[in-house]
Amino acid sequence: MKHMTSRARPRATVRDIAAETGLSIATVSRVLNGYPHVAPRTRDLVQQAVDRLGTQAPAARTPPARHRGAVYVRCPYQLTDYFGLIVSSIAETLLVHGRHLILDAGQLAQDEDVLPTLPDQPGIGGAILILPPEPSTQLEALRDRGFPFVVADPRTPTPRDIPAVSAAHFAGARALTAHLAELGHRHIGVLAGPHNWVAGSARLAGHASALADVGVLADPALVRSAEPTTEFGYRAAGELLDLPRRPTALAGFNDKAAVGALAAAAERGLRVPGDLSVTGFDDIDLAQATTPRLTTVRQPLEEMGRMAVSLLARLLERHQLEALHVELTPELVIRDSTGPVPAGAS
Repeated sequence: MKHMTSRARPRATVRDIAAETGLSIATVSRVLNGYPHVAPRTRDLVQQAVDRLGTQAPAARTPPARHRGAVYVRCPYQLTDYFGLIVSSIAETLLVHGRHLILDAGQLAQDEDVLPTLPDQPGIGGAILILPPEPSTQLEALRDRGFPFVVADPRTPTPRDIPAVSAAHFAGARALTAHLAELGHRHIGVLAGPHNWVAGSARLAGHASALADVGVLADPALVRSAEPTTEFGYRAAGELLDLPRRPTALAGFNDKAAVGALAAAAERGLRVPGDLSVTGFDDIDLAQATTPRLTTVRQPLEEMGRMAVSLLARLLERHQLEALHVELTPELVIRDSTGPVPAGAS
């Protein structure tokens, strides 16, 4: 009598499961390796395919397909001395990590609907999104597909479970206004960014906190908000300086807005800092090219790029991230554009 021996079916590969489900190999790999933030429906599809193919998931130590992919860096802005510093730092740090970089930059890139397509692009391991203009819902959708990415310098509030790195805007603005308060300034105009920007709301809060320390309530009538360009700084500063009681100091959202404020002050025959103090934020090269040189807050732009790569590398290596939102300490840089409140001013 012959004994029938059953032959075990060959072990299904990640590629087999991907073909069965219609999902990408990277997505299947993330499910099988127990990555968090995978949509429940996607996880169910993979499990059903595993059941049909009669195999068990590969060992959890199998490295995901994205482990070796290039890093997609999206910076939909001109690579000025602000964004250029962040991108250059990212590129140099990726080189140290042995990673290739795919750069998507320039103002026209803002109109591209890129995020939904990233998980399906071959050869991309993860992404770093710099000041993404996309709403949080798109970032959440990308997270739910299990795609590893980090947000650098977020524009809008980022969900707590999405890794992000930024400067400590509240602390930077607080230090700047505290410096002006020490010089006697109490009636301070603010050339702020849009209120729905993370940086804008945090810096206004820091400004108000420093004024509160000297017993002064921040005056909303002294705040102007818009996209922080040089033109905005010039226009907004002009409005504030033409008030019946003009500010004794102007705090710019960035160095460009402060440059506009310097032009508005010069046009009105005001001496800086004799008649008016002016401050910026960022400490780009422009801050040292003005007359007088700008007192400003130095953002750790290069460290922001390095930290973004570090967070992404840990994601790709499947390390657990304890601190998903990292804030880097800025530095107050005192130069020539700030001085004591003018005599007789209140």
